[in-house]
Amino acid sequence: MKHQSREFFAHHEPVAVTPAGAGALGAGAVDEFSAAFRAHLAIPLALPSDTRPYARFGKRLFDIVFALLTAPFTLTVTLLAALALWLESGQPFYTQLRRGRDGKSFRIVKLRTMVRDADALLARVLEQNADLREEWETTQKLRHDPRITRVGSFLRRTSLDELPQFYNVLIGDMSVVGPRPMMPDQAALYGDLRHYDAMRPGVTGLWQVERRHDHLFSERVELDATYHNTISFRTDLQLVLRTISVVLRRKGY
Repeated sequence: MKHQSREFFAHHEPVAVTPAGAGALGAGAVDEFSAAFRAHLAIPLALPSDTRPYARFGKRLFDIVFALLTAPFTLTVTLLAALALWLESGQPFYTQLRRGRDGKSFRIVKLRTMVRDADALLARVLEQNADLREEWETTQKLRHDPRITRVGSFLRRTSLDELPQFYNVLIGDMSVVGPRPMMPDQAALYGDLRHYDAMRPGVTGLWQVERRHDHLFSERVELDATYHNTISFRTDLQLVLRTISVVLRRKGY
């Protein structure tokens, strides 16, 4: 029995989650929950039951209704942003592979906020600057990214470049609230994928409002586990409202 226990723990990473029934997540909830549970519970926990009514049916209904109700705003702003990007540098839209539910890949739709040769420019910058290379390897983001255009910088600060993703919500690739969608090749940096793969990636989510760009990429597993174990209509609605506050403060980059 002891041998089996050691073998089990050797192949599983600990995940910090919130207690059942914790309710909606307020400001700083992740830090409070995680600190308490890391102190007392450092064992892997099973995924929450898929029998939860909101998680099984209500969340998808929330996604469709929310996307349709906000469509007049999102379409208008997206078209205006696309026009500004087209005048600045040409083609305003692009698609890119992301890891979705159950590990399946899909193409996310975004506004192009970077120069055309962004990948080549990034490779050159990381090769020439050790500090930026460390920042990229740690967070998969650059606070002062040389690839971003002037219009793109504004769209990123306000998170308006995310608006085309509501198309992905409508067709079922994404959810309004969920894990931050990752590129397939970032899975190794992420860690334990069980909670991520059990949900649709979100336009917004706990990472976007709690941590944003200020923490390690690998810490997202804790945030996604916390959200997955507390999914409810109230939680999703509160995270949407907090996202509006983040957007107005222009905390993106």
